[in-house]
This record gives sequence, structure tokens and C-alpha cells, in this order.
Amino acid sequence: MNTLFIIGIFLSLFLSLLLFLKNNKILPDKILTVWMLVIGLHLFSYCLYSLGFWEKYPHLIGITHPFPFLHGPLLYLYVVFSLQKEPRFRLKHYAHFLPAFLAYLYMVPYFFFYTTEQKRMIDHGQTNDYRVFMLISLAGFIISGIAYAVLAYRLIGKYEKLVHDNFSFDEKISLHWLRYCISGIGLIFATVGIFSFLQYILSIQFSFNVDFIYFSEIILFVFFVGYFGIRHESIFSDDKKRTASIANTDDDTKKPAEYRKSGLKKGEAEQIHQQLLQLMDDKKPYLEPKLTLNLLSEELSTSPNYLSQIINQYREQNFYDFVNQYRIHEFKKRATLSENRRLNILAIAFDSGFNSKSSFNLAFKKHTGITPSQFIRENK
Repeated sequence: MNTLFIIGIFLSLFLSLLLFLKNNKILPDKILTVWMLVIGLHLFSYCLYSLGFWEKYPHLIGITHPFPFLHGPLLYLYVVFSLQKEPRFRLKHYAHFLPAFLAYLYMVPYFFFYTTEQKRMIDHGQTNDYRVFMLISLAGFIISGIAYAVLAYRLIGKYEKLVHDNFSFDEKISLHWLRYCISGIGLIFATVGIFSFLQYILSIQFSFNVDFIYFSEIILFVFFVGYFGIRHESIFSDDKKRTASIANTDDDTKKPAEYRKSGLKKGEAEQIHQQLLQLMDDKKPYLEPKLTLNLLSEELSTSPNYLSQIINQYREQNFYDFVNQYRIHEFKKRATLSENRRLNILAIAFDSGFNSKSSFNLAFKKHTGITPSQFIRENK
């Protein structure tokens, strides 16, 4: 088990170093750097405890006790700044770290005025000093971790809807990485909550140290961050495309898709709707892979909000599905032409306006109920 902890410590600190040395760092990179460092120090502290160093050096006891208050805010702010183009921390962002600060402030007498023997007694539960604080902080850890995971997940859901209302592409606005991070942290704190409930509410005593389960999950989370970040998302490399991927979409997605106060009249809406359909048939703007709601609204000389309203009300679709439906129709038409028989599926998909294999496959399956390969086989 100690070997696993040492690997986890080394990996988290190594990932933090990679991020620190990365060129063209953006704010989410800096937050992830701090987060990996916090995880590394947290694991290191528990490793020292498990090896008996706290008994030899009691002044180490409790030094990382408030650290669990940091994981939720760091996760949430990493998601916030990954989805929003904001250059720096503001005062409201620092407020997320107030629980950790208050916990350290409350522990000042313990750190500076308690003797080594008193610290040992508190650690072994032989005195009531700080017992209530420990129980309250444990509940705070669980609530904080789960609440921030839920908030981050809801934020992604809102952003994803906003993206699909404004963009006809999403492969560079991939949210899988963020969803996995949220799920991992949520699972860790849910596990802490379940075992704490069994121990302190139902008075169930386990024959093993449940702390090993929590920290083992943290280590697995670090392994995931390293694997997924390095192999799939280039989180730790100097990928300028990623730097501009999610953050730069913010400017185009600020207009809300709320229609209750819209001033668009029915006759005008019907006219724009017919112009939209005519434009899609004649000029085929959907063949542009980077087509956005703003670009299409400019072609129609109307506002993005009106256009979004029309697509939603008349077509009962968001912008993403509306455009991709045309692209799928274009693909099906091109794929059945004899001169295109030698082209592979992806080449035809790209010619039809798609610019990623994953988005094409997902859209095709959603709109037709079959895979592109099945369609080709059935229409040979």
C-alpha cells in the first residue's frame, strides 16, 4: 500500500511540475497546477501518518486537516475558467476558499499553543478538545465536495445547451474531460459520506482502515488525470489549439435563448423562417464546418436571438441539431452517388460539413437511428 501512495505522490507532483513548466499557460492550467500540488501534499501527509511519523513528530498532526475544503472549490473554479473567458481571479472567486481559511484560523491555538503530548491525545481521541470541530469539519468536507461537484456538473449542462444553441460543431468544446473530473471528485466525497454515516450514525465498526479507501480513490483519480490529460486532451502539453478552444467561445454565446420577452411578431417570424429554409437549400451554409448562429443570422439580416427562437419554435430543434440534420441529408445524398463510391465515409462526411468523426457518428445515429456504415451497406 505504501508503494501505491508513493507512486500517487510522485505522479501528482510530477503532473503539477509539467503544468508549471508548460508554455502558454491559461488560468485553468494554473488552477490545475495548484490542485495537483495540493493533492500531492495531502497524500504525502497521510503517507507520513500511516508510517508513524506523526507519533515521532506530533507537530505534523493536523497540518493538512483543512485540505479537503480545497478540492471542491479548485474543481469548480477549474470548470468555471475552462468554460468562460475570464483573465484573472476576482474577489468573489477567493471567497470559495473561506472555509479552508477559517478552519486554519480556528486551529491556530492548536498549532502554536498545544504541547506535543496534548496533540497526541487529540489525535488519539483521548480528549474532547477539537472533537466537535473535527465532526463539523468532516460534515463540511462531505457537503463541500458533493455540492461543488453538483454545481460544476450543472454549469456544464447549461454551457452545453448554450453551445448547441449557437454552434454547429462541438468537437473542440469537448466536455468529457471536465465531466470525468467532476465524477471522480463526486465519487470520492460520496464514499467519505457513506462510510462516515455508517461509522458515526449507525456505529458500525470496520475491521480495516477506511481512510485507505478514500486516499486510494484519490490516487486513482490522479492516475486518471495523468492518463487522460497526457494521452487524450493534451492538458499538459503546449497545445495552442486547446488554449483557444473552450474559452474563446464565450463571446459568441452570451446572448440568452429566452423568448418570453421577445418582440418578434408572428408574421415576421414566419417570413424569416421561410428565408432561412431558402438559404439552407440555395447557398448550403451548413457546408461550412465552423458555422455559428451569429454567422447565419448575419446572412439573414436578423438577430441571433430571433433566429434561435425561430429554429426552436418552428423546427423544434436547437441550432446544433438543425444544421447537422442538413449535413446528414447532404451526406446521404453524396454517399449514394456512383462517383463517390471510392471515397471513404469520413471524407464524404467532411465534404458534407462535419469536421470530426465523433460528432458525425453521434449526429448520424441520433437523426437516423443507424450508423453511417449501416446506411452505406443498405444503399449499395
